[in-house]
Amino acid sequence: MALRGANILSVEIDENLKEIHKETLNYDNVEVVFQDFLKMDLGILKEHFKDKPIKVVANLPYYVTTPILTKLLEYEGNIESITVMVQKEVADRFTAKVGTKDYGSLTVFINYYADAKYEFSVPKTVFMPKPRVDSGVVKFKLKNKREEIDKEKMFRIVRASFSKRRKTILNALSTYGFNLDKVQIKEALSLSGIDPERRGETLSPEEFMVLAINFPDWR
Repeated sequence: MALRGANILSVEIDENLKEIHKETLNYDNVEVVFQDFLKMDLGILKEHFKDKPIKVVANLPYYVTTPILTKLLEYEGNIESITVMVQKEVADRFTAKVGTKDYGSLTVFINYYADAKYEFSVPKTVFMPKPRVDSGVVKFKLKNKREEIDKEKMFRIVRASFSKRRKTILNALSTYGFNLDKVQIKEALSLSGIDPERRGETLSPEEFMVLAINFPDWR
């Protein structure tokens, strides 16, 4: 990317690599910031890139994949796309289709912010030392316009709907602790055009958005 002239801001947590970076990264268009990304103020992106669209490319540490992606997706800035290599199992969940075993609350969360596409798999045999799992590369194209809804409310409903996958959506929501009775929840489902006998994994992200609008506020 540096050779192609891209303006690069790289984040590295390991300060032991500072000297190596000095010796190997002899590019005027690359700036390396030694920080913990999860603690970093993303205002630095605005300072560095101004109003130019940002493309994020990363090989994410697998144990913090979701927190890092969440921070990037929720950033109210000019990120255009995010391309990352993650554990294959997680990549499958990011890009799962409605009704499949990999489809869950994480899929719905991702879909609210971006369109996710599974690009290709990376077998564990290409790494040294060899990890225990295969990897997958996923590209997220962020949505310019998102539905103006209560995100906290919707994601709580989504988590509740997937908390008991073998139960109907009505029973899953009724036993989650919303402090609402079945009649209220059934009415919200009816207003949303959702059969209360369906299971959570059969609901599309768009249906969850509609349900969040019609669902009583329990807070």
